[in-house]
Formats: sequence, C-alpha cells, structure tokens
Amino acid sequence: QVQLVESGGGLVQAGGSLRLSCATSGRTFSGSAMGWFRQAPGKEREFVAGTSRTGISTLYADSVKGRFTISRDNAKNTVYLQMNSLKPEDTAVYFCASASGRSYIPTTAVSYNYWGQGTQVTVSS
Repeated sequence: QVQLVESGGGLVQAGGSLRLSCATSGRTFSGSAMGWFRQAPGKEREFVAGTSRTGISTLYADSVKGRFTISRDNAKNTVYLQMNSLKPEDTAVYFCASASGRSYIPTTAVSYNYWGQGTQVTVSS
C-alpha cells in the first residue's frame, strides 16, 4: 500500500511563498508520475502541476505557470511544490497524488492511483 503525506501548507499574504512537500511510502515512487492538485470550496479538484518518473519532464496549469515549480527527489521518495507570488485565488486544499507506472504526466484526477490527505493553503489579500 502506498501512503502519501503532505506538509507545508499554511496562511500567507498575497505575494508570499510556500513550499509543499509530499512524502511517500512504498516501493513505487520512482516508477510513478507525481502530481499536485487543489480544490477550493465549491469547486472541482483541478490539476496544478505534474512531474514525470525521472523528474525531467514537468507540466503546469496555465494559472500557475511561471509561479509554481514542481520537483522530486527519488532518493527521498518526496515530491515538492514551490509556490511563489501567491494570490488569493490560490487558496485551496492541495493534494499530492501518485500515478503508478505512467510514462507520461496525467492531468486528470482519475488517472492517479493514490492520494494524500491534503494540506490547506490560504492566501490573504
């Protein structure tokens, strides 16, 4: 069984930065594409960023491109999301997810096998 645990969320002012981490257990991390999603109250869960199994390829939603950076450390079984220039509209619960065996970066939630419990990010104006 794969477990994912997010950390690093919190309250920050607009223009500030946060770094989310997602630590995973299990032996499938290096063989899995990893993604970050977010869900605001009353809205559907949306793709934020994803990284390929090696970390060489990354993909971002247009709304965060240029502000967020996803990275992974396969030796530590951890994926990160560096969030800069945060805006109030970035406020949401952020989830990391694992897509086992995927050779590409999925952008739909149904393509991911395992999910963390989420971490709250609140950006005040």
